[in-house]
Amino acid sequence: MRPLTDPPGTDPDALLTHDIPAASAWSVLVRCGRQLRLTALDAGAVCSTLVFVAGDPVDRLNVPDTLKSQMSARIRPPMVLMSDRGAALCSVTASSLDWHDCLTGHSLDADAELAGPSSYGTDRNDWRRSARHGFLSELRKHGRGPADLHATVNFFAKVAIGDDGAFRYVPDHAVAGDWVTLRAEQDLLLICSTAPHPMATSWSPGAVRAEVVPGEPYGDDDPSVTFRAESARALTAARAVLA
Repeated sequence: MRPLTDPPGTDPDALLTHDIPAASAWSVLVRCGRQLRLTALDAGAVCSTLVFVAGDPVDRLNVPDTLKSQMSARIRPPMVLMSDRGAALCSVTASSLDWHDCLTGHSLDADAELAGPSSYGTDRNDWRRSARHGFLSELRKHGRGPADLHATVNFFAKVAIGDDGAFRYVPDHAVAGDWVTLRAEQDLLLICSTAPHPMATSWSPGAVRAEVVPGEPYGDDDPSVTFRAESARALTAARAVLA
């Protein structure tokens, strides 16, 4: 497991490195046991992420079950992201931040339109596109479509819950160099969008670096195993799927 003090930057051991431009989308297959490290390259960057079991037409990230079973309203280490079937998809092994939003969903076309009219014809590569637009473009590459959209984890974003129960977006939560590492517990398909958060009040997307790096074996003393009984069961369920 990579420590919280790991410095940002390109990992020399990376099997794959890709910089996702601001307001763009990208997809990647991550084999079981490998790690995906996401690093914010700009202040305020957000990486909205869909997670699927690779090659499975059904099993995907279930945010409500992930939160309920681990008694949390945010994603942070050493939590486990769980599937619809209760199996671990990936473990959040470490992060420079202790809060990643998963309550507010991803941005829609209407959110992008709040910044004013935009099109490829007039703005070229600066054309404003929502996370939904990017997700659908990437999903089509994998034979999927709108029915596969689901609740996302918005890495590097924080939405606090006030005493009145209302959501409050924290715009300065992440700075350039903040990062999070996910350990794949099954073969995964991840689809990422760097469009602004749906609650952002201005159009100021940031770029994110994605690195797939080799993983390391872990045992029963791993923080994600010992975090809660529910996280341990989800990891056991993932191993049963692979058996």
